[in-house]
Amino acid sequence: MATVTRTISAPAEQVYAILADGWTYSDWVVGTAHIRDVDASWPAVGSKLHHKIGPWPLSLKDASTVIAADPDRSLTLRAGLWPLGEATIRIQLAPVDGENTRVTMHEDFHAGPLQWVTNKINDVVLHFRNTEALRRLAELAENSRRPGSVPR
Repeated sequence: MATVTRTISAPAEQVYAILADGWTYSDWVVGTAHIRDVDASWPAVGSKLHHKIGPWPLSLKDASTVIAADPDRSLTLRAGLWPLGEATIRIQLAPVDGENTRVTMHEDFHAGPLQWVTNKINDVVLHFRNTEALRRLAELAENSRRPGSVPR
């Protein structure tokens, strides 16, 4: 399992607002090439985010499904990567004070061939990928608080 943590200079509500906007996922989730569609009920449990992952012409079309949501606190997704498999991703938000949020992201493969590739190399790759994802998420959350920034 890959787990990364980052403190973001924005309140949990601001960070969760980005998670709740499914159209932003290709802006911060490393490897997501394009968001094809987002269910109107996103991020309600059972709603889906339809995406393409990977570079063309090798990109795969699949969807991620919300399996748990606690607004301003956590979001858990089942991310489809078929035919490679499926991952569970849990993003937890913990207010550090009124202005900052500690974000922890856990990712683990639980179906398909990728679940059998669990090793140190895979953990390192996921660690770097998710570290970059949280860096991008922080940039979106922190920049959306600046005067003159344009909300998505």
